[in-house]
Amino acid sequence: MADYQAHLKHFALENVGLLALSVDPWEKAKEMVEQLHLNFPVAYGLEVPRDAEKIGAFWEERRGILHATDFMLNAERKVVHASYSTGPLGRISAEEALSIAQFLKGRIVPGDTQRLTQYLEDLRQ
Repeated sequence: MADYQAHLKHFALENVGLLALSVDPWEKAKEMVEQLHLNFPVAYGLEVPRDAEKIGAFWEERRGILHATDFMLNAERKVVHASYSTGPLGRISAEEALSIAQFLKGRIVPGDTQRLTQYLEDLRQ
């Protein structure tokens, strides 16, 4: 989440809002928000498996956690991109999410590596 916080101004420029979901109770979620200085909403107290099944996330019964699940919604709140992780790998970075937003807006086309590279370089400045 710190990665997304670090790129928050870029998401704002793209008119992309963020929302994080957590199984943590209020106290633990609040602590994380404060530690990472998050300036986007974090929903807390999701229940496994009930809420995991509602959003289609993979979950782990033993630890009672959701694995990373990323959704991009359009202005009509329709899912236009989704990424599901079944473990600790495969999470979408903030830069990847921003490039997906650019792609969905038609600013980057598949195979246009020069444009994508320039966009990612601009983000890092």
